[in-house]
Amino acid sequence: MSFRWIVLRLRSIPHLLALAAGAGLCLAVAVWARNLVEARTLRSIDAGLSQSGHEWTVVQIDGLHVTLSGVAPDEATRFAALSTAGRAAGSARIMDRMEVADPVTIQPPEFSIEILRFDSGVSLAGLVPSSMDVESVLKMVREHVVDAPVSDLLGTLDFEPADGWHRAVKFGVEALGALPRSKVSITASGVSIHAVAEDADDKRKLERQLRRDAPAGLELVLNISALRPVVAPFTLRFLIDSDGARFDACSADSEAARDAILEAARNAGLGEDATCILALGTPSTRWGEAAVAGIGAVAEIGEGTLTMSNADVTLTAKASTPPPRFQRVSAELEEALPPVFSLKAILPEEVAQDEERRLPEFTATLSPEGHVQLRGKLGSDSTRAAVESLAVAHFGSGQVHSATDLEQDLPGGWTQRVLAALEAMRFLSNGIVNVTADKVTIAGNAAFEDAQSAITGVLSGKLGVGATYELDVTYVEVSEPQIVLPTPEECLARVNEAAERKKITFNPSSSTFGDDAAETIDAIADVFRECEGIRVEISGHTDSQGRETMNQRLSQARADAVLNAILARRVLGTGLVAKGYGESQPVADNGTAEGREANRRIEFRLIAISEDLTDLSGHEAETLDDDDVIEARDGGGTE
Repeated sequence: MSFRWIVLRLRSIPHLLALAAGAGLCLAVAVWARNLVEARTLRSIDAGLSQSGHEWTVVQIDGLHVTLSGVAPDEATRFAALSTAGRAAGSARIMDRMEVADPVTIQPPEFSIEILRFDSGVSLAGLVPSSMDVESVLKMVREHVVDAPVSDLLGTLDFEPADGWHRAVKFGVEALGALPRSKVSITASGVSIHAVAEDADDKRKLERQLRRDAPAGLELVLNISALRPVVAPFTLRFLIDSDGARFDACSADSEAARDAILEAARNAGLGEDATCILALGTPSTRWGEAAVAGIGAVAEIGEGTLTMSNADVTLTAKASTPPPRFQRVSAELEEALPPVFSLKAILPEEVAQDEERRLPEFTATLSPEGHVQLRGKLGSDSTRAAVESLAVAHFGSGQVHSATDLEQDLPGGWTQRVLAALEAMRFLSNGIVNVTADKVTIAGNAAFEDAQSAITGVLSGKLGVGATYELDVTYVEVSEPQIVLPTPEECLARVNEAAERKKITFNPSSSTFGDDAAETIDAIADVFRECEGIRVEISGHTDSQGRETMNQRLSQARADAVLNAILARRVLGTGLVAKGYGESQPVADNGTAEGREANRRIEFRLIAISEDLTDLSGHEAETLDDDDVIEARDGGGTE
């Protein structure tokens, strides 16, 4: 080897070293770039899978290859995870190594039926086993709910029901027959019943019957509420005479007040079977306290009558009561009465028998066939015409025969007493009313249990404080002929007809009625008296002028005014409620005078029984269609 060759080789070493260094640098850069791509790909895939709920997947990356593994709960979930990874890294790079778990045996569902019974029919909804004979169940429902349409909204599934299913269905359907307004929920383990009873006694009767009939081992949940009637005027009449102690009418505003009133009456000699209805309309929360004090006063004077009509309290003693005792007892009663209540104490003068025979008298007799005979004294031809018109209005033209005489010198308030007696007689199926200068007497039979209380309310409202009257009314149950009442839809249509003849009007920015509103409210009240128990919301609406809160208050005040005016016309409004909506539900453009006039209105809307049960069921109530909302617009305003 020559020296020159050695020198050349030595001179090429630096170049070789430089070349080797460059190659190593390129390799390092390539490795770094690969790791960077793999890391970014892994982060992108992991993020997508986590957001989609696929944390069960295992991701491995080797260069451009992405491997997915893990156990998916089902095939659909596996495919969803594969698609998610493909969007992040490209489907061509994905290698599927995922497995699918063995399918789990499907558990049978919990079958259930929800039966809703309301005024217009019955509906059944839920999921039932296909082995159940649905037609037989529907037939059984029709047998227990006669002449009511039945809607079948049941779905079926091919699974066998749990033990107890069929007996629960049978009991739930049979219970429906005793529950005119109710929701019955049925499962294999139990039956839950939400219902509305007519009153507290009906509530207790239903609860006893259902618990007695429930099969052994079936879980029974009862939530039965009792409707409270609105009594106007709020009335109580307690008397002690030669026949003993009794109530002609008894109303209480709470269970505690009712118990206290009955306890005081029993201490005064009343029998154990006395009752007192729970009602709405009391003038004071201390009604019970006032009634207890009054009953005690009657017991202390020996014979007499306590009459409470709203806040007016009248204590009437027998004419033979010693005046010192009467004065003392009446003074003590006046001291014991809570604020708001006012007392009128009456000690009648004894009338000689010959003078009693000369007193004027008016008598009306109602036969079981509905014929009315009017006899006795009236003051003028106009009074006679008014009396005969009222009798015809209540008992029908052709049913009334008048044989009255005219006499000028009649006691004060005679006409009012005669008209009140005829108004009260409409609650009898047959009987007689008698009017004298000092007393109104009503005796006879009635076809409903609370007739005597209703008569007391009429006489108290018409004759006022201090009126003296005697009642001897017996409830006689009449099964035939059955009275066919109009449907709620027919009743509401008649309300609409009355409202359209002459609209309800208010003074501007006020809940005071316009001059021509009384006639319309009279006609609407007549409809509600015939359609007792109908559930109706009286809705108040305004235009958008003024503040929203002011309009809300005004609409509520107007709705309340209409409700109170109807109740004042002796309507038993147990199903009537008032609600103000302010400007929130316009029916026309508030930008025009015509639109604002249209938006100022009163509406009458049927309330479905499902709305009564909304708080019980926890579900949003179903209401009637828009066609069932009928309105009467007022002429007031918010200007």
